Amino acid sequence: MLVLMQEVMNKSGVSFGTSGARGLVSQMTDRVCYIYTRAFLASIEKHYPSEKKVAVAGDLRPSTDRILKAIFRASLDQGFEFVYGGKSPSPAIALYGIQNKIPSIMVTGSHIPEDRNGIKFNHPFGEISKKDEEQIVLQEVQIEESLFDTQGFFVESLDLPSVETTVAQNYVDRYVQFFGEKALQGLSVGVYQHSAVGRDLLVLVLEKLGAYVQKLGFSDVFVPVDTEAIRNEDEILAKKWIQGGLDAIVSTDGDSDRPLLSDDMGNWIRGDLLGILTAKFLGAQGIATPVSCNTALEKSKAFEKVQRTRIGSPYVIAGMEKLLEDTNTVVGYEANGGFLLGSDIVEGSKLLQKLPTRDAFLPIITVLREVIKQRKNISDLLEDLPTRFTASDRLKNFPNKKSASILKLLKNNSEAEKIFGAISGNLVEINEVDGYRMTFDSAEIIHLRPSGNAPEFRCYTEADTEERAKKILVLVLEQVQKISKTL
Repeated sequence: MLVLMQEVMNKSGVSFGTSGARGLVSQMTDRVCYIYTRAFLASIEKHYPSEKKVAVAGDLRPSTDRILKAIFRASLDQGFEFVYGGKSPSPAIALYGIQNKIPSIMVTGSHIPEDRNGIKFNHPFGEISKKDEEQIVLQEVQIEESLFDTQGFFVESLDLPSVETTVAQNYVDRYVQFFGEKALQGLSVGVYQHSAVGRDLLVLVLEKLGAYVQKLGFSDVFVPVDTEAIRNEDEILAKKWIQGGLDAIVSTDGDSDRPLLSDDMGNWIRGDLLGILTAKFLGAQGIATPVSCNTALEKSKAFEKVQRTRIGSPYVIAGMEKLLEDTNTVVGYEANGGFLLGSDIVEGSKLLQKLPTRDAFLPIITVLREVIKQRKNISDLLEDLPTRFTASDRLKNFPNKKSASILKLLKNNSEAEKIFGAISGNLVEINEVDGYRMTFDSAEIIHLRPSGNAPEFRCYTEADTEERAKKILVLVLEQVQKISKTL
C-alpha cells in the first residue's frame, strides 16, 4: 500500500516541532514511527547518498524501546543496516553518524512528560534542517499493512540487536582526548543523575578528566527535567547538595543534549549565560543564538559577530552556516543551554571536531576547566559578565489555538502596551522573529511564544536584576491567564 507522509502526519497528530517529530505516546504507534523512519531514509537516499547504514539510540522513557523496535524494522525494510547505539545521549549518536558519514536517529522526548515521546533525525553531517523536514513530508512510502493490527501496532515485533559500544566510547574519548586526563583535577562535582540517558557517561567523563564525582538523585522513573524552566524541587536540591563541599552540581535533560550547571552556591545557571561563558572560553568569533537569549551577549562586546535566530536548533544551525561564510570560529547556543559547535576547535596539536547539534557535555566541561585555569569560583566567572538577568516559565496544557489567539491580539501594538505597559513601561521595540518580543523604555523585555514541541505557552523576561526578571515573569503569566479566559 502506498502511504502519503503528509496524510500520516495529519491523521496521527504527530508532526515536526523545533527538535524533530513529537507527539503523545498513544499517537506514536508502531505504524506511525515506521512510516516516519521509512520516509526519512527515503529522503536520505535522494538527497544525501551515503552508505546504507543508520545509527540509532534512545532515551530512558518507558515508550522508547517500542519505538526503537519500530525504527529497527523500518530500517531493515528500507534496505539499511541498523547500528544500535543503545541508550545513549543525542549528541553521541549524532557524532557517530557524522564520524561515519551515515544518517542517525534518536528516540527522545527530551524534557517533556513521559506520556509523550519523539524522534530526532540527523543526516550524515548533523541535524536535519527545516528544508530537510519538508523533503521528508513529501515522501510516499510503500508499506505492508499486514505488519500492523487495527490499532497500528506490530503483529510481531523484532528484538533489538546488540549494542554497538563505540557510539558511547567515541563520545567519551572526544572530551578526554581534547581536554586531557588531569583537566579537572582538584574539583569536586556532584552529578544529578535523575533519569538522564547520559547520567553514567557524564560521571565517567568527569572522573576521567580528574574530578572527584558524587552521584546524586538517581531515579528509576522518568523525571521531566527542563533546563529552561527549572523545577522548584530541583532548585532546593542543588542548594542542599552544594553544602556537601562540592564546587558545582551538573546535570542534563532527558536525552542529555542540554546541560544544567550550578555555581558554587547551588544556583542553577541560565543556559544563555552558560552559552556566553562557553563561547568566550572557546575563543569563538561568531555566535548564533535565538532572539530569546540574554542580551548580555551583545553587551559583553566579546564577539565579532552575533546572529539572532528563531528558537530551535535548526534555526541556530542555519545561523551558524551563515556566519561561517566569513567567520572562522563559530558556535551557537540556546536558552535551554544546548551548545552547538559549528567549527573545529584547535588547541596546539589537539582537535575538537565540530558537532553542529545540541551538546550538554562541552559547556559543562569548558566552564569547569575555566574554574581551574583562572582559579575562580563559577560565581566569579558570572560576575565578569554584564548584569542582565533573564527568567522563563511556561503555562502547561495550553492549547495551541489559544496561544495563536493571544499572539494575534498582541500584534495590535497599542493593545500590547495597554496590557503590559503597567508592568514595564512604554513599548519601544517589537520583534516578531519568533513569537512576540517586547522591549520597553525601562530596558525590560517580555517575550511570549507558543512551544514548538508541546501544548505550552512560554514566557521569557529580562531585566537588570534577577528579582525583577522573576517578578515580571509572574506578573506576565498572570496577565496571560486572565486574557486566555476571555478568548
